[in-house]
Amino acid sequence: MQRLYDFIRRHPTGVDCFWAVFLLGISGMTIVVGDMGRGDRAERIAIVPVVIALCVVVALRRRAPEKMLLLAIATGVAQLVIGVRPTIANFAMLVITFTVATVGERWASRLALACSLCAAGLSQLRWPEQEGAPRGWVESVFLVVVMTVPFVLAWVLGDSMRTRRAYFDQLEERAARLEREREAQSKVAVAAERARIARELHDVVAHNVSVMVVQADGAAYVMDAAPDQARQALETISSTGRQALAEMRRLLGVLRTGDAPETGEYVPQPDVGQIEDLIAQVRAAGLAVDFKIEGTPRPLPSGVELTAYRIVQEALTNTRKHGGPNAGASVRLVYFDDGLGLLVEDDGRGAAHELYEDGGADGAGHGMIGMRERVGMVGGTLDAGPRPGGGFRISALLPLKAAN
Repeated sequence: MQRLYDFIRRHPTGVDCFWAVFLLGISGMTIVVGDMGRGDRAERIAIVPVVIALCVVVALRRRAPEKMLLLAIATGVAQLVIGVRPTIANFAMLVITFTVATVGERWASRLALACSLCAAGLSQLRWPEQEGAPRGWVESVFLVVVMTVPFVLAWVLGDSMRTRRAYFDQLEERAARLEREREAQSKVAVAAERARIARELHDVVAHNVSVMVVQADGAAYVMDAAPDQARQALETISSTGRQALAEMRRLLGVLRTGDAPETGEYVPQPDVGQIEDLIAQVRAAGLAVDFKIEGTPRPLPSGVELTAYRIVQEALTNTRKHGGPNAGASVRLVYFDDGLGLLVEDDGRGAAHELYEDGGADGAGHGMIGMRERVGMVGGTLDAGPRPGGGFRISALLPLKAAN
């Protein structure tokens, strides 16, 4: 049975042709047996093309449903005109009504329904008598109803199948669209995560390499005069390099695996509490930094704490790179009721910072761009620019809740 069902699904036109030939044979036998005793030779001759046309309708109903509907209507009109009584071949009209209601165009479906409602009545008007005796109006009405009901049921069944098929097609289309949306969202999430990792790499490399360069220059300067200071500078370079390598391995490991936990964080991220350690490291590298906290410290959202840490890190890195040899800096953290304020200032060369902000000194200006992106992600504001009288200022306000 399964093979037969698969064959029917793969060869629908072949199956329709089989039923058309079967209908042609049955119709031929009915004509010969039913009309052999009659002397109406003209009607027997005229019925042959009518039967053939209706069998063609059955054979090609799924290949060209609209055209076969028009052929069936034309055949029915011809029967009414030339007086060919309905035969078993007229079953094709019931079949084509079901077909166009299922797979045909909407206009063809409506036309089939209208013709189905009219066919029985027209047939009774054309042949009102039965075996030479006229029918009563009650019998005629009953016959019209009985003959119309199968056509209406065929149309209703076909239209319901059309609706069901359209519903399943819509479900499939919706599932495909949701799948495409999921893929697009996954790509966006991957791109956002890679952008985050790129910012992390920039912050890690820029800060630690800057410290290493400063310490290396200092060690080279005091190598002969103060070996102990040179040794301490080399130890700082070594520890800073190990720290940078560890963070880079962590971030690059994320890129290799691509497996993100549900929290969205891969390892513990720096927070506001580690800013003091960062400043101590910067002071050890030779940059004088004044650090103050105003307000009452309290736990903040992880995104706000990471953003605050990275802003301070990037600002101090900029000061070391562009502020000049005698530059100093100050860092202020202010806890407000609804957010965290940051103020990082230095008294170095403001012009160099201005170039850095525009992308000149740094070559691309990715540090300032990264800070603006981080602040924007948490819904905060960032103001950066030269200070009056020299130096550079970075001011940020990070709300506890991101703006909608």
